[in-house]
Amino acid sequence: MSENLLGSETSPYLLQHKDNPVHWQPWNGEALDRARDQNKPILLSIGYAACHWCHVMAHESFENPATADLMNELFINIKIDREERPDLDSIYQSALNLMGEQGGWPLTMFLDPEGKPFWGGTYFPPTSGYGRPAFRDVLHQISHAYKHEIDKININTERLTTALKKHQSQNTGATLTTQKISNAAQTALGMIDFQYGGTHGAPKFPQPVFQKFLWLEYIRTGEQKFCDATTITLDNICQGGIYDHIGGGFSRYSVDEIWLVPHFEKMLYDNALILELLSDVWKTTKSPIYQQRVFETIGWMLDDLRIHHGDLFGLASARDADSEGVEGKFYVWSKDEIENVLGADSEFFCQIYSISEHGNWEGSNIAHRQTDEKELSKTELSLLENCRNKLLAVRNNRIAPMRDDKILADWNALAVSALVQCSHVFEEPAWLEAAQIIYDFIKNHMMKNDRINHSWCDGQLRHNATLDDYANLSRAALSLHQATADPGYLIDAKSWVEAANTWYWDDDDGGYFLSASDTHDVFIRNKVIFDNATPSGNGIMLDALARLFVITGEENYRMRAQNLIDAICPAEPNGILNQPSLAIGYEILSSCAQVVIALPDNKDPIGNPLVQAAQKAAPLHFTVSVIYPDQILRDSHPAFGKNTLDGHAAAYICRNQSCELPITNPDELTDSLFNYG
Repeated sequence: MSENLLGSETSPYLLQHKDNPVHWQPWNGEALDRARDQNKPILLSIGYAACHWCHVMAHESFENPATADLMNELFINIKIDREERPDLDSIYQSALNLMGEQGGWPLTMFLDPEGKPFWGGTYFPPTSGYGRPAFRDVLHQISHAYKHEIDKININTERLTTALKKHQSQNTGATLTTQKISNAAQTALGMIDFQYGGTHGAPKFPQPVFQKFLWLEYIRTGEQKFCDATTITLDNICQGGIYDHIGGGFSRYSVDEIWLVPHFEKMLYDNALILELLSDVWKTTKSPIYQQRVFETIGWMLDDLRIHHGDLFGLASARDADSEGVEGKFYVWSKDEIENVLGADSEFFCQIYSISEHGNWEGSNIAHRQTDEKELSKTELSLLENCRNKLLAVRNNRIAPMRDDKILADWNALAVSALVQCSHVFEEPAWLEAAQIIYDFIKNHMMKNDRINHSWCDGQLRHNATLDDYANLSRAALSLHQATADPGYLIDAKSWVEAANTWYWDDDDGGYFLSASDTHDVFIRNKVIFDNATPSGNGIMLDALARLFVITGEENYRMRAQNLIDAICPAEPNGILNQPSLAIGYEILSSCAQVVIALPDNKDPIGNPLVQAAQKAAPLHFTVSVIYPDQILRDSHPAFGKNTLDGHAAAYICRNQSCELPITNPDELTDSLFNYG
């Protein structure tokens, strides 16, 4: 078949390549059959729509007729959107790591006709340089090896396959303890840049799950260094160029160590995770900058990423880094532009946002602020807001970067959890309503044959769910249950967990695979235990299982959670630094910390002052739930037998199998939770 077959796909990334002269095919059985029939190796290219270097390689190589002819002659060429198929991306990224290479996108892998990898890399330039071979040279060399050294190819595939299978058996027999987690956290302090935040060196990623791990250590121990590690990071990313000061939202990472120059793509998952971290830390610090960034970022997210379908909406995956073929063009400014828009106010604006005649990046300006600037007056803050609104109105007339309109179940579930958390902390009921609508979108439009699908785009479902979908939906449902006391959400959470146990659990070694047991187009089922840009599905499943045990007292959830810990606990003590979500889940399970509020009637609890106080002030490892008058808890639940006090709602702070004396005053409950490690 000599044609490009991507035109019938829905993925914006795949559609970006539908007019390439390369005979791209989507990943499916037909493509693999074609490789077998023609006895050709597979050239697999994995990327995503907002990826700058994916665009670069496409322009340099995939749009080049001579390069495309060579690819078509020598290979079966397959394109994958890594956001649509994270399970496949995970397998081949792991294979590249086993070859001693650092992964990333675009991922360029060479496979045998069975889909087994034997060599690969990431970006390859059109001509050799900087230690990278020219792409066409690579094509010739791989093809020659496949034709004339097939025995070596077969040895490579078998070695990699064996290593990948061994990689799935993570059960080391190691145990996890609070002391081991604290020791790892102390080690982590040596990785922190206490001047600019984040970890030492460049590029810098916000790493919100890692920062959440450090923050939890501060909450538990009160050791100031952990507080500083997180707040210095948040201060710098909230004021730096990685944050879009004009339109709101955080970019994926900074190319430098001071958070000035972002890689301009904006991802839904980054912003959801950062929002949750900001709201957690704000409970303690009450930082006005954190609060402002939460409001601005949610405003951007619910406006710019919203995709309606009927009465419901979901959130798009990302905004691209490039517009008009230039990275960052949409976001940067010249000083003359700002002076023309703001007039007399431009001098103050340029001073605050470090705008200069010569610019701070390739002759243009990325707006950013200094973390140590003097506190601004209300009049000055109002002036800056007015200036930003004027600049945003002008920027909205520019050609915007492409929006990736895929709605992904797991990333939208992350947004649901973040919106619920922020709605409690900042008392914004509209955000809770938005979270419920997004959750309903997933339930109503992303289910097929009683199973979640991973991706929805342009009215069409694509691809079976991964573990991450079920894990994050479980956690989102529990967040909504804690927010509303609606038993339907608790039923949902149990259902999502049961599906994960049925389709993803490894009966031999424990832990959850990323692909379901009936996913037949992978040559191996990968088990992801390390956190990357998003927390691993295994880590989030531990969070959900632990909270289900705390809420229900049902022993089966505790047992599954403990089995999961045993299966993925690292052998090396500091290995936990690659698994911060495991440490967070362990804290939830080991402490069983919760606030249980006994209500005098069955009215909606959302407006109850004690419920509001608990939801706003509870530390991140606490679970909040309510007891109605006709509700009977299991006798194994620590709040069994706890009731209202003299007919008034009463809150009980419980840990493990004991609860403290009842609290009826919301301020007293807030103070108690604030001081509770």
